[in-house]
Amino acid sequence: MEIFQYGFMQKAFIIGLVVAIICPLIGLFIVLRRMSLIADALSHISLAGVAAGLLSGSNPVLSASLFAVGGGVLIENLRRRYKGYSELSIAIMLSSGVALAAILLGIGKDLNANLLTYLFGSIVVNNNTDVIIILTAGLAVLILTTLLFKELYLITFDEETAEIAGIPVKTINIVFTALTALTIALAMRIVGILMVSSLMIIPVATALQLAKSFKTALMYSVTFGLISVTAGLYLSFYLNLPPGGTIILLAVAILLCVIVTKNISSKQLHNKKNTGKATDWI
Repeated sequence: MEIFQYGFMQKAFIIGLVVAIICPLIGLFIVLRRMSLIADALSHISLAGVAAGLLSGSNPVLSASLFAVGGGVLIENLRRRYKGYSELSIAIMLSSGVALAAILLGIGKDLNANLLTYLFGSIVVNNNTDVIIILTAGLAVLILTTLLFKELYLITFDEETAEIAGIPVKTINIVFTALTALTIALAMRIVGILMVSSLMIIPVATALQLAKSFKTALMYSVTFGLISVTAGLYLSFYLNLPPGGTIILLAVAILLCVIVTKNISSKQLHNKKNTGKATDWI
């Protein structure tokens, strides 16, 4: 257990466990609602928030969270205005986030070196303030998602029926988008802004290969997220690799293993059925 003798690794694992739970949790709803690209849009808005935080001297995690939540609310409002073209809201906010980040980084030219740790993730630079912010916000995301679980489930599968049933769909959609934005802002400290959406989507994609119900999909998603993050942090420490890239490649490797194993099992089952039919003729 040499790895836990270092304070920065203790902080990295605390943050990593929080992120590994809330990312797939929120990601499952995103995937089932066919809104996977919203994670990319909000991550780019978070980049502008990080730049603003570095430029103003405030905590970048906090500023990224505020920017991402604000961007998430704007995306949801735009999505309702363009009902037939909801993807426009994501494209507009993604472009706006990148443009604002470019301007802020242009103003503070000395920020580029510090920005790299937020783009690709880091296990070294997390401080006590980051841990407190991420634990508090992560707990808030978990509690709110649990409280709104039934409503989110109904809206995910049939938004119109949920609205007829009296569920405040507009309000819950705004809250959910804000929770998504907050999750992305928190996860960037481990996997980085450029790869945070992958941690929300890939464990869910793996779970959907195996799950036969919503609850089992949720269980598998969180399990694969935890495996990817914990194993990725171990490997990044001992092999001196970037944590974000290591975690995401492990998540992809798990997905590929599940797909290959499932295909092999399907072929074996198919061959067994064919063999059974052949012996029936004898």
